[in-house]
Amino acid sequence: MSRQIVVPFGPQHPVLPEPIHLDLVLEDERVVEAIPSIGYIHRGLEKLVEKRDFRDYVFISERICGICSFIHGSTYCQGVEKIMGVEIPRRAEFLRAIWSEHSRMHSHLLWLGCFADSMGYENLFMNCWKVREKILDVMERTTGGRIIQGVNRVGGVSRDIDAEELKRIASGIPGLRADFTELTRIFDEDLTVQTRTKGIGMLPRDKAWDLGAVGPVLRGSGHAVDMRCTGYGAYDELDFKPVVRNESDCYARCMVRAEELFTSLDLVENAIDRIPAGDILTKVRGNPTGEFHARAEQPRGEVIHYVKANGKKNLVRHRVRTPTLANIPPLVHMLAGCELADVPVIVLTIDPCIGCMER
Repeated sequence: MSRQIVVPFGPQHPVLPEPIHLDLVLEDERVVEAIPSIGYIHRGLEKLVEKRDFRDYVFISERICGICSFIHGSTYCQGVEKIMGVEIPRRAEFLRAIWSEHSRMHSHLLWLGCFADSMGYENLFMNCWKVREKILDVMERTTGGRIIQGVNRVGGVSRDIDAEELKRIASGIPGLRADFTELTRIFDEDLTVQTRTKGIGMLPRDKAWDLGAVGPVLRGSGHAVDMRCTGYGAYDELDFKPVVRNESDCYARCMVRAEELFTSLDLVENAIDRIPAGDILTKVRGNPTGEFHARAEQPRGEVIHYVKANGKKNLVRHRVRTPTLANIPPLVHMLAGCELADVPVIVLTIDPCIGCMER
């Protein structure tokens, strides 16, 4: 007769890039139940909105997460711009889209590398991060920052990309596409990856929807849901179709991210072709009054920035619902019934960002 034991997983673990903490209830080597603990690295960032001018708070919002920093900043700005009725220059919206897609590519490449590392595939890990450096080089040349860019402003962006640099970015796209093709081929065909991912961490289509999954976790279970389809910012003019897989396992979630690299490249190329001339920043006068839910698509899924203001320079409330928080219930479902050895792989398929989640 088997008996149950509880094994702590995290917050420090060799394969975890994030301090997630799970109590795993085991029977022999099988997980019966996974109990998450939330609050380990709570930082109190949302409270700072009461002490910082709403313009300065852009820089704090970008530090909610290092990896998806840019989209946090642009989504916060979208919320404040909406309640102030500020129409930002069209060129600024296209610049935000270009930087957002570069942010998505660097996040996915980082994740693909960490995912390969969780399976002991060190060579693939290094190759993913080598390609990622090319994306970070573009971000550094155009914004001055490799990870945290600091170019978002309420009313637009603070830096432009000149025509010569746009041509340089466009000329590098074929090389990146070749790099992505080789990496995707390995993840799609390698026996090690297939053995560790296919049929592992199942999240059926109906469960993914009922449990509120977002991003690649949801799209890996057959749902074509992506906030970019709503046409916020410049996405209303860019050709876009979400990547969807129907296998509903770790392999599907991996391949959604791998294939989204090509989608992001296409969006960057499209944005460069269509970017209009003009200003990049609208001067904002006065203080905001009202409230708004701004929604955008982070690399990990839908993010919501709720902002509320009462006419003063400091906002009354800033609340962020991150994709990792939405994907914790689906993760608990995926872990139930799996083998202990598969836990790191399954956990990483939601691409957890605990710093994002615990603000």
